[in-house]
This record gives sequence, structure tokens and C-alpha cells, in this order.
Amino acid sequence: MSRWSRFVDALRGPDGRGGGAADAAARTTGYPTSSNRASSMHLMWDLPPGVGPLVAASATLVVEALPPVPELYFWALQASFAGPGGRRHGGAHLGLQWHRPHPGSRAVNWGGYRDGGGELTGSTSPLRSGSGNPNTRDLWWEAGDPHALSIERAAGGSWVGTVDGVRIRALDAGGDRLDGLMVWSEVFAPCDAPSVAVRWSGFKAVTAAGDVVAPTAVRVNYQRRVDGGCDNTTALPDGDGVRQVTAHERVTPQGAVLPLA
Repeated sequence: MSRWSRFVDALRGPDGRGGGAADAAARTTGYPTSSNRASSMHLMWDLPPGVGPLVAASATLVVEALPPVPELYFWALQASFAGPGGRRHGGAHLGLQWHRPHPGSRAVNWGGYRDGGGELTGSTSPLRSGSGNPNTRDLWWEAGDPHALSIERAAGGSWVGTVDGVRIRALDAGGDRLDGLMVWSEVFAPCDAPSVAVRWSGFKAVTAAGDVVAPTAVRVNYQRRVDGGCDNTTALPDGDGVRQVTAHERVTPQGAVLPLA
């Protein structure tokens, strides 16, 4: 099983819903103890049944205020790539980062993993990179402003990621449709670092027939304590969107379904 498949299956958990906290003391201080020293939370899309193959997806992200600590923060739209019969082709994530090697700590990342293992290859991005990473590029973004993230199928079968209309690069992933849509926050700061919030809205997808569809709800998932996650992260419904907040009492439980206005 590839790294991407393991990641997606871990989100579902043994009961298909993801995992809650283990029977141990809550982790609300210090760094996450996961293998990459990060804690994640996810909002998985519930789309109407029978919408047909999806060839594009987008969401709007607002980082409400700049993180006050020099740790890595990553907020992304994620999609898996699939083919006829549900064949898996891996997946990728497109999002903004607060990342010190880049000018003003602002960056964008568009990369992912093949289902058979290894990182996806892709075109060379026209954007510079302070970290020298082909997936992570310099891109200035502003706190408090809405930023449109979009993944769509391009000519030749590649998948293009854009932010606010800026083409990041194309990934050489297989498949002819998207599934497993979600948005998430991945935070490499201590669990008790000052609270940081983002707001997600504008969830939509486009079918191969050209129809625009939207999820009716999102399902909440938190990285399990046993897997190193923080217990003081939460999702908060907010009208037509959902906020993800760190260093906050967990108000919305694991597995909650949040309808979208």
C-alpha cells in the first residue's frame, strides 16, 4: 500500500469514520508526537449522490491572522485521483503555507503521491522557491483575504493546481476523475502555541458533463491522540463555511456532520 493510500485509510479509521482520542491524558501542550511532528484536522466533503465523475474542485480559504510563531502551518484542498471502476491513482494537496524559508514566510504547495508509491512528478513551476522544493513555491498571500484554491484536469491528462488564478504547476497523475475531496489544516507548532484560525467556504466541484455541484455537508475528522495529534483543535460551523481552530476547546466532536448553508 502506498503512502497516499495509508493516509486516506487512516482518515477513515477502522470503522470508516476516523479515530477519536485514545484513553490517555489529553495532549494539549508540547509538540505533536506524530512521525512528522504535526497535528492535522480534516473536513471531508459529503456530495449529493449520483453527481457523476468530477474533473475539478475548488474551495476558498481565509487565514484569519498570521501565525505568531515561526513553525510550519499548511492549509490545503485535497483530492484523490481515480479511474473507471474506482482504480486509484494516488492524490495530491494544494494549499497555502506559513513556511520560514520563503519570502515573508508565505508559500504555496501543490504535490502528492502515487498509489503505487513515490511522489508525483510534474511540470516545473514558473514560481521561485526559497526552499528549493519543486512542490513548494514562493507565493505571497494575505491574512484576512479570501484565497481561491482550485484543482482541475488539463489537456493531456495532467492535473493543474491554481491559487487566485495563478497556475502553480501540473502534476502527472493518472485517472480521469477526482474523489476523496476534503480540506484540512496541518500544524507543526506545539499544541499550546497561540491559537490560529482559518475559514473554509465556497466548496464546489465540476462534473465531466459541466455541472457545478457542491457538498451538502462536511464530516469532521481529527488526527487521533494515539497517532500524535493534539486534543485542543476544533472545527466550528460558520454560516456557509467552517472554521478550523488550534489551541481551542474541542467543541465539535469527532465524526460530526456539519451541514453547509
